[in-house]
Amino acid sequence: MVQHVLVTGGAGYVGSHACKALKRAGYVPVCYDNLSTGWRNAVKFGPLEEGDLHDRARLDEVIAHYKPIAIMHFAALSLVGESMKNPSKYWATNVNCALNLIEAAIDAGIDKFVFSSTCATYGDQDGVVLDETTPQFPINAYGGSKRAIEDMLRDFGASHGLRSVIFRYFNVAGADPEAEVGEQHVPETHLIPLMLDAIAGKRAALTVFGSDYDTADGTCIRDYVHVSDLVDAHVLGLKWLEEGNPSEVFCLGTGNGFSVRDVISQSRSVTNQEVPIIEGERRPGDAVVLVSGSVKAKDVLGWQPQRTDLGTMIGDAWRWHQAPEYEA
Repeated sequence: MVQHVLVTGGAGYVGSHACKALKRAGYVPVCYDNLSTGWRNAVKFGPLEEGDLHDRARLDEVIAHYKPIAIMHFAALSLVGESMKNPSKYWATNVNCALNLIEAAIDAGIDKFVFSSTCATYGDQDGVVLDETTPQFPINAYGGSKRAIEDMLRDFGASHGLRSVIFRYFNVAGADPEAEVGEQHVPETHLIPLMLDAIAGKRAALTVFGSDYDTADGTCIRDYVHVSDLVDAHVLGLKWLEEGNPSEVFCLGTGNGFSVRDVISQSRSVTNQEVPIIEGERRPGDAVVLVSGSVKAKDVLGWQPQRTDLGTMIGDAWRWHQAPEYEA
């Protein structure tokens, strides 16, 4: 029997990789995307249904047609700097769209929901290795809106039996090792693709935002997790729910922290090229250190990430940046 999974934001970076992982696992991913930030040519592993999450009638129409067994929700605004300047946009879009989607799922009898959350819900907690029990104190509207959706899922779980798996990502990096899909945003704000564009001459230089953080080299530290490993966890989360298990929250990271300068140094080894750099000011809303201390996804879901080496992540991203479909 065909099992459809509705993937919101399936034309985006993580969503398109999730669609590939779902297809490989035997599901049919139905990409629901308004293509405002996603890419039509990233939809390769199942049907594309264009629509906006604000449009409840369109959402209901797609759900009624495919009768998905579950929802994977990736669609969201995700620019930290923008969320600091325009928080109303993030609360109005991320939270209201999630509410629309959850209500549509409940009305259609869908009781399995996999949600793309973020370590930005923790805020800036220096000296704390973050896990699922760490208190959440978001310092920007992006993190705040994601935490609100987590709360919403818990509330609807209690009231309507909606079971969810919430994944709090650390910094997602890399690309499909086969270079079928990869990372591309407009505007691009993520360190590794910006760095690779600078190496390739597609932008003048990489701006290092802040060199006065309280770290060994003055730049902020992040935990990078390969996108292919990340979406493998989502498939395991879906299977967890299919087996009748209760709602859970999992952090997805490697437990290794790398500074911006560490990433730049590693890129030189991978590409054998120098990175042109401009020293810039700190960005509002950026935490100093975000590193996962969690092994829960491994212990509970049996998640076994395969591409945890930073050089592998950069190498896969570099391969994608040289693919014909990459558009800088």
